[in-house]
Amino acid sequence: MSFYVTTAIPYVNAAPHLGHALELVQADVLARHRRLRGQPVRFLTGTDENALKNVTAAAAAGAAVPDFVAANADRFAALRPVLDLSFDDFIRTSQDPRHAAGVEALWRRTAAAGDLYRRDYQGLYCPGCEQFYEPAELAAGRCPEHGTEPETVTESNWFFRLSRYTGRILAALESGEVRVEPAARRNEVLAFVRAGLRDISVSRPAARAGGWGIPVPGDPSQVVYVWWDALANYVTALGDGELYRRWWLDAAERVHVIGKGIVRFHAVYWPALLLSAGRPLPTTIFVHEYLTVDGAKLSKSAGNAVDPADLAGRFGSDALRWWLLRDVAPLGDTDFTEERLLHRYHQDLANGIGNLVNRTIGLVHRCRGGRVPRVAGTHGALAGAVDRALAAFDLRAATGAIWAAVAAGNRQVEAARPWDLAKREAAGDTAAGDDLDAVLGGLVASCREIVRELSPFLPSGAARLAAQLGDGDRVGTAAPVFPRR
Repeated sequence: MSFYVTTAIPYVNAAPHLGHALELVQADVLARHRRLRGQPVRFLTGTDENALKNVTAAAAAGAAVPDFVAANADRFAALRPVLDLSFDDFIRTSQDPRHAAGVEALWRRTAAAGDLYRRDYQGLYCPGCEQFYEPAELAAGRCPEHGTEPETVTESNWFFRLSRYTGRILAALESGEVRVEPAARRNEVLAFVRAGLRDISVSRPAARAGGWGIPVPGDPSQVVYVWWDALANYVTALGDGELYRRWWLDAAERVHVIGKGIVRFHAVYWPALLLSAGRPLPTTIFVHEYLTVDGAKLSKSAGNAVDPADLAGRFGSDALRWWLLRDVAPLGDTDFTEERLLHRYHQDLANGIGNLVNRTIGLVHRCRGGRVPRVAGTHGALAGAVDRALAAFDLRAATGAIWAAVAAGNRQVEAARPWDLAKREAAGDTAAGDDLDAVLGGLVASCREIVRELSPFLPSGAARLAAQLGDGDRVGTAAPVFPRR
């Protein structure tokens, strides 16, 4: 029943931006949620360091490539405490000995399968994507991802027989053996595969890369293409021993969380590589949309990158995580502003769950001296709603279910008016006292359930709320967990 979840590994040609934070937080929620349900989990992330664009960026900065790459990789790793992340492993592809050895092993396995050959090639190449494009794939002659005109590149490269795996990949996608969510992204991949797959270049001249990258086994004049290199991290981080057996070979679920711009690599190229190497396929590919500022995709080169560390420093990790999980749409890009982040924080956290827990604890102290009345009945509907939403990779629906439970709790307080029941009890109405016990006990039970389900989404905030609510027959002291900003 083990659950293995990974993010895509980002280039380190620049500092992390809010789009990177989105993916990390989404994967973190999936990992924490499964741990909450008692499932063994391994969560992997890291940095993609063997890219030509990293070499180019280092040259522009006047820095040695290893030093430049290491400095930016450290900035990505440092997001762990900033964003309250719980990853179990962080792989750096340029210096982790597991990775180079694993890439070489995969290369040799695909070569042994007869799936590699070398030939001259000329194509349209986007340095930003580190990808060749067919003319028909361009938007008015420009890269659909970066809006730049691709370069015409002539090289002698190693090629992978992707075309050999067209039928097998199509069958995996159509049968759900490899699940792609949401359905719109699955349909895009299916259309691409049904149109027929062409063999792809999987190496680059070492001279063009300045010697940076993993040498092709048996051909030091070439380095392994960065995408082949990067995709392999999902298994190279596990090695070939017990970790690989537990988290890839025998895992109940092998899940990749990625952005929409790299679906083809993960849903087509990566499965083909695994098939060639005789390894199991991923079970699920969850695809998120982009964040924008004023309608433009976040980009360091465009000058509109948003620093997640700065946002978390000013507004707190709870506010940032909640906006990423509550407001970002499962389909269609979402525009970010600080005003929207603060509005969501105040509405849902400060005035919503924070207010509900605060008033519940206050009422229990005022009416029952801090003792929680026992009530009959069980809860669990919220857990089921969250499970269903996350199974569909709908973070907005999952947080919406939590918010609905919070809103119901606040409505219950207003409808039951426990302060009036307390007055009637004090006047000798024993039935009112029984009703008050039922209301207070039910509110505490509801709040504890809400906070439990909230913990994968807001681990720090939920922990503070849980400490106030306690878990026995008494509650602690209320204090603002989500102060207004």
